Amino acid sequence: MEQMINMKTVLASILYSIIGLVVLWISFFIFDKVTPGNLWKEIVEEHNIALAVAAGSMTLAIAHIIASAIHG
Repeated sequence: MEQMINMKTVLASILYSIIGLVVLWISFFIFDKVTPGNLWKEIVEEHNIALAVAAGSMTLAIAHIIASAIHG
């Protein structure tokens, strides 16, 4: 019986995950620089719910785009 888990597939998944996380981090960093003020301070210290929703929506949208690009 062949191996159930192909190591090439596992390594490709890990590599794509790392690339996806890096792209997501860069896009979040750009979003932080484009918005006025300090994004993290506004969300954590000032409890700006609207900004938290916008940042979360942007993160989910970029993650969806990255997943679609990786999946094909």
